[in-house]
Amino acid sequence: MVNLCGIIGIYDKENKDISKILYYGMYALQHRGQESAGIAVNKNGFIDYFKDSGLVHEVFPKETLSRFRGNIGIGHVESKDNGEEEISLSVQPLVVGYKKGALALANDGNLINSKQLREKLEDDGVIFSTNTDIEVIANLIARFHKDDIEIAIRKSLKMVKGSYSLVLMTLDRLIGVRDPYGIKPLSIGKLGDNYILSSETCAFDTIGATYIRDVEPGEMVVISDGELKSIKSGKEYNKKLCIFELIYMARPDSKIDGKTIYLARRKAGQILAKECPADGDIVISAPDSGTVAAIGYAEASGIPYDEGLIKNRYVGRTFIKPTQELREQGVRIKLNVLEENVEGKKVVLVDDSIVRGTTMRSIVTMLKKAGAKEVHVRISSPPVIYPCYFGLDTTKRKNLIASDKSIEEIRKIIGADSLNYLSLQGLIDGAGGEDVFCTGCFDENYPMDIEDI
Repeated sequence: MVNLCGIIGIYDKENKDISKILYYGMYALQHRGQESAGIAVNKNGFIDYFKDSGLVHEVFPKETLSRFRGNIGIGHVESKDNGEEEISLSVQPLVVGYKKGALALANDGNLINSKQLREKLEDDGVIFSTNTDIEVIANLIARFHKDDIEIAIRKSLKMVKGSYSLVLMTLDRLIGVRDPYGIKPLSIGKLGDNYILSSETCAFDTIGATYIRDVEPGEMVVISDGELKSIKSGKEYNKKLCIFELIYMARPDSKIDGKTIYLARRKAGQILAKECPADGDIVISAPDSGTVAAIGYAEASGIPYDEGLIKNRYVGRTFIKPTQELREQGVRIKLNVLEENVEGKKVVLVDDSIVRGTTMRSIVTMLKKAGAKEVHVRISSPPVIYPCYFGLDTTKRKNLIASDKSIEEIRKIIGADSLNYLSLQGLIDGAGGEDVFCTGCFDENYPMDIEDI
């Protein structure tokens, strides 16, 4: 099961009411998940929780939020690639009771050997209530937990294969773990003397916390009694951060592994202008994830940047809607053309990616109906040709428009006058030039063996 998630955890040694901090932190991460939200809090020695389908403010009205009081808490937002019936059964955090006590867990990622582990546990008599990866991890921890939960977590995670950014809460500690390749992000911040864990640093800014550092690949951080302890895996892996965090998933005001998302996208747009020039009158973006690259493209090309598409801010991301029908409807509701700016113009439209092609085809059609003379599409990433198995909603290659079609064929399908993509090297150069990214969706170079999927 593939999903896109945002996670946050807070440890407050002074036992303050942390529910509002969790709430606003999750609000800042809402772009990472718009279909469900959940909170779990240590309340006087037991774990209280609530979770449901919906946006953060829908799931947690004031009267619901006010019941959560305690000094340790975790929160989770999520979007999934399946329907609502599945979503209602699998909302995180997962809260479990077992022989050694209680545990709350939330994850961003995807285990590629989850099915095999589940079957093995079921053969041993374990009963599952959901089909989530996080329940597999919880059962492994319960099985290995003898004296030290930190050892149990480490043993459990040695058995799993895939991507994960994990926050766990016991009755006395907050724990964060990042997968050995660092495919998924996880950052550490401080609010006064209190520690915060978050998928992105933008959550720290929202709640007034200070960014300290990123959790390193394979590292486990344990926070108890107001102190942070680091436990390294003892084995070195090559870092392979999901490059789509820089392209699409992260907010532009976040930093991941020391890289400012805004600067990486702007540089990618500048390189795109040099690699793929266009004869245009204006540069516009497909808001919002294409906006920064469009600004960079305009700067490097000398073509003025202007607004051509106005976004309805109350509509979620069409890319992560669960069905094709909802994606197409979402595009029509989400964007409207500013006719005065595009009519009679040769428009250079910059976007971050074309995955299925649905959104781009609709946008080009809308621009031409509004009177655009020409529409030249420029994409600030390479063609997405191969599936992602580590957390992006692209597990089926048949759904990827570039998997079996040439750039010229895609151009005809979306109705553009020209279409060009940024090279993979250009994308990497824009992010600093280091070989620290998972690029499997572009070149099938995955960080681990995927034959068992």
